[in-house]
Amino acid sequence: MKTYGQFCPLAQATQLLCERWTLLVVREFIAGSTRFNELRKGVPLMSPTLLSRRLKQLESAGVIERQAEKGAYKLTAAGHELRPIVELMGAWGHRWVKTTLGDDDLDASLLMWDMRRSVDATQFPEHRVVVQFEYPDAPKGARDWWLISENNHIDLCLNDPGHEVDLIIRSSLATMTAIWTCQLELNIAVNKGDVNVLGDPELAKNLQAWLRSSLLSHLGTQDKLPSLDWA
Repeated sequence: MKTYGQFCPLAQATQLLCERWTLLVVREFIAGSTRFNELRKGVPLMSPTLLSRRLKQLESAGVIERQAEKGAYKLTAAGHELRPIVELMGAWGHRWVKTTLGDDDLDASLLMWDMRRSVDATQFPEHRVVVQFEYPDAPKGARDWWLISENNHIDLCLNDPGHEVDLIIRSSLATMTAIWTCQLELNIAVNKGDVNVLGDPELAKNLQAWLRSSLLSHLGTQDKLPSLDWA
């Protein structure tokens, strides 16, 4: 690990946390992932070898620790204290890093994995509800996804689960990504025909309530971010 040769606590923290992918791995832990394969779903372009290396570094630094269950990790007290840092960096990125999403930034699997853990299951009936997302322009094998809600639990399937579909949501991958990251309002996209919603009228009516948006992007839309007075 390269050092800055400074005693400043920020420099010391940066040496550990600002290596490539490290903060994104921490983000996945904060979002609830605990196992290697779960972590990989949140950082699909990160090689397994590099992920293993970063996990060892975070464990050595006392940010995560192994659980009794084989192959599982959890945040330590030090790791949990990174939550506001990660949240504020994400919010700052949404607020100030103005970029146009290109094809290289679009990833249906990452989008749907983030949706799966962020949609509000309490907005669904307790019986099984199946919502199919269709992205006709996504790469083959990543065009159809099924979110399944049952008893306040959300599951995500890439293969047809064989249940009756209650609602179909069809859009381009770029459009849904823009909606998820709070760059485009859902109702505007629906009214313009960029998002087609077919099926159960009640589910369609409550779409915004249960779909919500990326938690970090939503935080970035708030009026003011907290700051520390250094004076």
